[in-house]
Amino acid sequence: MRNRIWFEAHLIRVRLFEYRKVNFLKGRQSFSAALPRVSSKFCFSLILFFLPATLGHTTASTVPPPRGYRLRFYHTHTGERLDVIYRRGDEYIPEALDKLDHYLRDHRTGDVRHFDPRLFDLLYDLTASLGDSGGEIDVICGYRTPWSNEFLRTRNPHTGVAQHSLHMQAEAIDIRLRGIPTLELRDAALRLHRGGVGYYHSSDFVHVDVGRVRHW
Repeated sequence: MRNRIWFEAHLIRVRLFEYRKVNFLKGRQSFSAALPRVSSKFCFSLILFFLPATLGHTTASTVPPPRGYRLRFYHTHTGERLDVIYRRGDEYIPEALDKLDHYLRDHRTGDVRHFDPRLFDLLYDLTASLGDSGGEIDVICGYRTPWSNEFLRTRNPHTGVAQHSLHMQAEAIDIRLRGIPTLELRDAALRLHRGGVGYYHSSDFVHVDVGRVRHW
């Protein structure tokens, strides 16, 4: 009787062991089969996570910085010089425009007026068209108050100062370029077809503005 009980208990342990072994092998096989799928999904998720950052870094490193627009001036009345980048790409730089407004102030009264930035684009393109981009521009006159304009206009009837000059609107400037004849400078300004152009042979300067297209 005792032997029979021992035999049955032993048989139960053997069957239980075989059951656990079978389940373990099935579980291992299931895990092994699922592992490639999990690994591939995990790797794909990692790729999707890091790909935008990688592309963003590559794009940022390959896009060139916006071009800087530089102008250099010498003021013939004040003796001041200014070297300024007033624009980057399509964006004007407010601090640079402030410097230009002050630099081109009415040198008789000290009054400052905000300049139309298209005038600076005109000067940049004008000097570039003559192969003198970045060359120093001699300034004869920038902004004029109505008082200064009237003073110049009535002092001498042959000055050519207009009663409604665009200098009073900070939309005009009188200049010359060193080493470039004023006649050549005038012709280059006329070719741009971007506003008014005046040629003053005896005073050796050229007037340019961003008003309507005309010349004298």
